[in-house]
Amino acid sequence: MTSLLKTTIAATSLGLLMSTPLLAAGDAAKGEKLFSQCQTCHVVVDGDGAVLAGRNAKTGPNLYGVIGRAAGSVEGFKYGDSIVELGASGFVWDEATLATYVQDPTAFLKEALGDSKARGKMSFKVRKEADAADLAAFLATFSAEAAPATN
Repeated sequence: MTSLLKTTIAATSLGLLMSTPLLAAGDAAKGEKLFSQCQTCHVVVDGDGAVLAGRNAKTGPNLYGVIGRAAGSVEGFKYGDSIVELGASGFVWDEATLATYVQDPTAFLKEALGDSKARGKMSFKVRKEADAADLAAFLATFSAEAAPATN
C-alpha cells in the first residue's frame, strides 16, 4: 500500500471521527445485555479457548481484544476486502470507532476508506447510538487496554 493511500486513509479516518458526534462513555453492564443481539454471529473467546461471552458462533470473528486491535486482523477469519484494507492502513479499533462502525458498517468503511465502492460483510446495524456505545464499552472489558497494569 502506498504511503499516499495510508496518509489518505488516516486523514479520512480522522475526519470521520471529527464529523461523528463524540459518544458518551458506554455502560459495559448494559452492553453485556445487548451482546445477545451479537452472539448469533460473534463470540468472545480468550487465548485459552474459554468462551467469555456469546456462543460458539462461526459467522463473525472472535471479538476478544477487538478494542486495540487492527481492523480485519483475526487470524484465520475470512474478512471482506474493505475491512482488510482498513486494517492494513494501520487503523486500530477504539470504543468510539467501533460504536460508530456497528451503527452502519458499510457507511463507516466507505467514509474511512474514501471509497464509495467499499462494502462491509456485517449487515446487522445497532439502531441506537447509546446502545452502540454500551456494546463497545462491554467489548472493551475484553481488551488488553482494559487490563489493569501489573508490576
